[in-house]
Amino acid sequence: MKKPKIGITIGDINGIGLEVIIKTLANPLILKHITPIVYGSGRVFAYHRNIVKADQLPIRSMRPGGHFQDDKINLVNCWEETASIQLGEPTEEGGKYAWQSLQQAIQDLRHGHIDGLTTAPIHKKAMQMAGFHYAGHTEYLAKELGGESLMMMVSDRMRLGLATHHIPLKEVPEALSKGLIIRKLRIMEQSLRRDFGLEKPLIAVLGLNPHAGDDGLMGNEEAGFIRPAIIELKKKNMLVMGPFPADSFFGSGQYAKFDGILAMYHDQGLIPFKTLSFGEGVNFTAGLPFVRTSPDHGTAMDIAGKNLADPASFRRALFLAADLVRQRQMTEESTGETAEHKPEREESTPET
Repeated sequence: MKKPKIGITIGDINGIGLEVIIKTLANPLILKHITPIVYGSGRVFAYHRNIVKADQLPIRSMRPGGHFQDDKINLVNCWEETASIQLGEPTEEGGKYAWQSLQQAIQDLRHGHIDGLTTAPIHKKAMQMAGFHYAGHTEYLAKELGGESLMMMVSDRMRLGLATHHIPLKEVPEALSKGLIIRKLRIMEQSLRRDFGLEKPLIAVLGLNPHAGDDGLMGNEEAGFIRPAIIELKKKNMLVMGPFPADSFFGSGQYAKFDGILAMYHDQGLIPFKTLSFGEGVNFTAGLPFVRTSPDHGTAMDIAGKNLADPASFRRALFLAADLVRQRQMTEESTGETAEHKPEREESTPET
């Protein structure tokens, strides 16, 4: 199997994105297993490379259009003008160039020039200043590449998906429904089979309320739509269990018994995930026709330009993207199930 071509978007030029990218690419193992394609600017890359003091990288600078070299770090120049770098500051320019990097990578994905994508962090305020009206990468990629997606956090200890993610906590109960939970669980099951090679994955579902509602004493969402969604999927032979109270589920180590976990909202899932992954977790967008990963940290503006950023999560994100591309290819070859196959929607399932 050929080395996967993994596109790398640079994120915000004023944050730590390029620092962790350059530190990762300085590892000689990368070029043995991956053909990296960085979408950005030679000038901006050189600026951050000087901070990291990585002078010996085998760079091949080029214009957009494919034709990448396997034994080089391919640097695609997405813009010609000189960017104004203001380390540690969210700026409109920072958002604009992060968006241009992402747009060029998406174009190459569509044309088949690259096999997968690893994205460095963007700054939401800077992106909004540049006219980017999406909550984050996940929502934008789902819109651009098609299909409903699932934000899934991956580490050696667990794979955890979020039924909802970048919305205020007070809006979570209204956003949840039986239909939504069924769709997210189907995306998770399909991804665990296709991307992780698990033939019959076992999935846990967390409750929304303390003690998973405690038989209605602390909320009715579990009885109203979470448990009915689980029952419906069990009837269709999905191995899914719950709803589990989130505190005891993680506190007792029960999470280790499952191949996948669906949390109801952002902090319910990410607080235990980040605590247990020790900074080496990876964000994977399941459900897309292409593989996309990212580190589980943000732009870290407070340490930008100080050469203090730990590249561990980005390095794992890049290697995971390559592993998922290979696994997806093997699954498709053995089963005929392609990335374009979407989880079927249950037309009879009401949005309750």
